[in-house]
Amino acid sequence: MRELTIDDAILEAFQEEMRRDNRVFHLAGSVGNLNSLTDEFGEARVRVCPISEEAYVGASIGAAGSGFRPIVSPGMMTFAFTAMDMIVNQMSKIHYMFGGQAAFPIVFRASTGGGRSAAAQHSQSPHPMFMGLAGLKIVMPTTPYDAKGLMKSAIRDNNPVIFFEDQMLPRMGITGHVPEEEYTVPIGVADIKREGSDVTIVAISKMVVEALAAAETLAAEGISAEVIDPRTLVPMDSGAIRASVRKTGRVVIVDEACITCGAAAEIAALVTEDPETFRAMKAPVKRVCAPDVPIPYAPIMEQFCIPDRDQVIAGVREVLQ
Repeated sequence: MRELTIDDAILEAFQEEMRRDNRVFHLAGSVGNLNSLTDEFGEARVRVCPISEEAYVGASIGAAGSGFRPIVSPGMMTFAFTAMDMIVNQMSKIHYMFGGQAAFPIVFRASTGGGRSAAAQHSQSPHPMFMGLAGLKIVMPTTPYDAKGLMKSAIRDNNPVIFFEDQMLPRMGITGHVPEEEYTVPIGVADIKREGSDVTIVAISKMVVEALAAAETLAAEGISAEVIDPRTLVPMDSGAIRASVRKTGRVVIVDEACITCGAAAEIAALVTEDPETFRAMKAPVKRVCAPDVPIPYAPIMEQFCIPDRDQVIAGVREVLQ
């Protein structure tokens, strides 16, 4: 089986879906690494827009309502904040406000996360903010296999899907097996990245890498950690997470976003509000998240703020005591 980077896997998903359906087209403020798409599909379907995120996000909503299936890539989610009215008041609500009479299939692709000293504005992890917007599906994969399969599912979905990618995953040189044959990964289904029996670690995006590294270290100490990647934040696969916690009795939730009102808090609620899961728990929920501060520019301070495998290990030891 081939090894692809996450960027190459997503590019391949674009190619396959644009060949499959001529209603799929791409809007962005720059071509980026999509030159091969322009060569194959032309500038009419791979459009480089003026740097006005509000304008081309708004255009994507109108196009989706007219029967097209746009992919919108503003780059960093930071840039998309200038289009918040379009995302919050239009994209997330328009299907409902039309009484379901029209579909709005939009894939909104944006990068998140810190780790490269890009300072506070360009190192944010705002995915929890969008989890609170009814009407959006939210996908956040870690591996190339999941990224390609989920992107294909997102493009085919008749609802707006926000597709978050951690900007450090490509820079970490991570590759993964990606089949050459056709496949999709269903939206709303978590994946067990490592089986275990002593503690469940639920990790989001790049934190899956840290959780798996922590699990390796813990295994050498005789601690068996199960690592779950939700892959989709909305809708969340609560069944898979609860089943794992019922098996292990302990849970550590790892996310790069700030701890207050974060995705980790939502997962903690999903675990503890289920009576059967709550009765099975042997220790309180532990969250390992960024502190409630803007991400600093200085590398040593930035590293302090972003959760890592050592913090995951400390969290596991805490719930095992």
